[in-house]
Amino acid sequence: MMKVKVNFKNYSVQMNNPIVNKIAVIGAGSWGTAIAGVLSAKGLKTVLWGHNDKHIEDLKKDRENKKYLPGFEFPQLLSIETDLKEAATGADVVCMVVPSHGYRKVFETLIPYLKTGASVVSAVKGIENSSLMTMTQVMRQCLGSALTAKNLTLSVLSGPSFAKEVALGLPTLVTIGCDNLEDAQFLQNVFGSERFRVYAAQDMMGLEVSAALKNIIAIAAGISDGLGFGLNSRAALITRGLAEITRMGVAMGADPVTFSGLSGIGDLVLTCTGDLSRNRSVGLKLGVGMKLSQILDEMEMVAEGVKTTQSVHDLMLQMEVEMPILDQVYQILYKGKECSKAVTDLLTRELRVE
Repeated sequence: MMKVKVNFKNYSVQMNNPIVNKIAVIGAGSWGTAIAGVLSAKGLKTVLWGHNDKHIEDLKKDRENKKYLPGFEFPQLLSIETDLKEAATGADVVCMVVPSHGYRKVFETLIPYLKTGASVVSAVKGIENSSLMTMTQVMRQCLGSALTAKNLTLSVLSGPSFAKEVALGLPTLVTIGCDNLEDAQFLQNVFGSERFRVYAAQDMMGLEVSAALKNIIAIAAGISDGLGFGLNSRAALITRGLAEITRMGVAMGADPVTFSGLSGIGDLVLTCTGDLSRNRSVGLKLGVGMKLSQILDEMEMVAEGVKTTQSVHDLMLQMEVEMPILDQVYQILYKGKECSKAVTDLLTRELRVE
């Protein structure tokens, strides 16, 4: 029996669509495809760009992302592009959905094509290894004086949002943050729909730190589950993991309140417990004895938490922030430490007041 494809049908009603002539979504993985599908199904002209010519030709031919988000037919207003200039030129909103390790290179290439007055949204949950910067910090550094000269707005989209569930039209709540609240509210209307509720915020640093670091705790939660430690252990990891994320975020200038919101505890719970979580999946496989190299070789998509663990470990040492769970995940991923030994070392730390 032929499988019927879904057509982002729950986003077909135009809801508070602002005046936006064109949106460019840069990155054709599962999340980029889901975002582009939602926007175009709302009635907004949207272009999805990817770097792999063969993959993009398949998207054009199939009108579906069979590799990363199979089963979802592209809306009519979604066009596909391999030429970055063609994709970005004239776009009022540019949404960056490129993995952190390739983010800088793509964004530097993109800068000449950014329209004056455009809004640039980062929907990436990672921290760059080489610079230890968040993605908006990377963009600010790359732009330099062009940020002001072109009157660009930088923002962050974050929250508990598995791409498949967003594509299915299952109710999802996220947050978009800008330095200026009015800019955030404009983008709130661009991205929001009756099934994709968007809250506006101003704490960009908090949104980025929580989004990146929750992936590390998800690896830890997966390891715990893989070792068969049960629900008590997972709840403890989520709780103490949130404490570590908040500690680092505050040290980087974030508002502690952010970590009790959608991008903080919301995304953390989702990623630590959801079967669709790539980072939790990495942890599960580590917990049952698989080697990291084998796990990554078998994965089609990027588990950002693996690379982010290296970045945040360096930040932890540089900023002298105490993060025992993060440290043990780092020891497992990069030093070959046995998972069971890491657990023992965590549990036998000196007792203290919570």
